[in-house]
Amino acid sequence: MPLLPHALLSSTLPSSPLPTPSLPKNAPFCCPHRFFTLKYPSSRRLLRCSLVSVSTEAPPTMGEPRGSRLSPAEVSRTIMELSSTGTLSTLTPEGCPLGIGARFVVDPRGAPALCLNQPDSLFAIGGRASFHVQFEQSGSRTPQCTLLGSLSKSDDEFLLKKLGMKWEKQFGEQVNEELIYLMSIERVLHMEDFKENGVWVTSSEYMNAVPDPLRNFAEKIVEEMNFRHAEDVRRLCNVYVESGFQQVTGAKMIWVDRLGFDLHIYSEKGVFAARIPFPREVADEKGVKSSFNSMSHLAWEVEKNYAVPDFEKVTFLKKIM
Repeated sequence: MPLLPHALLSSTLPSSPLPTPSLPKNAPFCCPHRFFTLKYPSSRRLLRCSLVSVSTEAPPTMGEPRGSRLSPAEVSRTIMELSSTGTLSTLTPEGCPLGIGARFVVDPRGAPALCLNQPDSLFAIGGRASFHVQFEQSGSRTPQCTLLGSLSKSDDEFLLKKLGMKWEKQFGEQVNEELIYLMSIERVLHMEDFKENGVWVTSSEYMNAVPDPLRNFAEKIVEEMNFRHAEDVRRLCNVYVESGFQQVTGAKMIWVDRLGFDLHIYSEKGVFAARIPFPREVADEKGVKSSFNSMSHLAWEVEKNYAVPDFEKVTFLKKIM
């Protein structure tokens, strides 16, 4: 039986309501999520897994627990923090649409600051514009956002210096503050992926949202779970998702955030997306490790009929292929 990630998950499970099993010398069962042998009582035990809602939540989806997803505003803020390039679109003096690629950093409110060399030779500064940014996740999904507003110069020297330092840290080079243009935000169009319907986010919702705290190490965790612990990912899918499929041929983790993680499930009926929430909100890498550790431990026990789950299974599946 595969062990959970050595680098990702600690060898000791966090405290939980699970009863403490006895430890005889010749125990007949071996739990793969501890480093010692356990003997479990023959009777089934009832385990509880509570779901926590948050104040800034996405619109509820039928079959998913409330508060299990980040809001569109939070996802858009996270995309802007993780990305460094986008497409600026506006009109030329002749009225023709024009899109150009640009590098950027964001100010504390999530507004992009672009470095542009003589942009007035291409379009009028202060006119209507949009800035499109996207971020690929696990090679399987590309959430994106498009900010609508206008470009302008800033006379805030303190802000320009902060943006200049952020630019140097991001790109390893100094930037001429005279070439920095800030984009105001009137509203934001958020899309979960290509071919998805968009959701409009107001400027206040966007600027008041907080980027996901796991964003800087989420990709590392997802890669390790998929490439080193695929069996555990599949077990989580089988136990926490009520798919109704005759056979699940595979499961791939796509992304993880403070409220849960996204999977792509492969079956005889096609590929489906599912969202599994954490038992409680996590705020850092240690919390993610603890949650995966306890959930995988419980999933193994349920799979072996050592425990009866008492949590809300995910029933909403979205076909993507």
